[in-house]
Amino acid sequence: MHPEFARELTDQRGREMRARARQSQLARIAIRAGRRRRHQPEETDGFVLPTIPDYVDGSFRTEPAGEAAGAEAGQAPAAHHAA
Repeated sequence: MHPEFARELTDQRGREMRARARQSQLARIAIRAGRRRRHQPEETDGFVLPTIPDYVDGSFRTEPAGEAAGAEAGQAPAAHHAA
């Protein structure tokens, strides 16, 4: 066999083996990720934003200042939601 043909066949086999190794590695990574996902507790969006209290300056009001019945001038009304 001509040396160039033998070298090309050897190079081709090396490329195929490296491609197969890459595919096997990706498969192992996917299997491990699946196992990890199955064995870990279900993580849902358990993060809940805390309610923000109304401050004295009224910067976190939930209603416009004009709608507060009986509010004194310059005083911010309290929010109607429970904390």
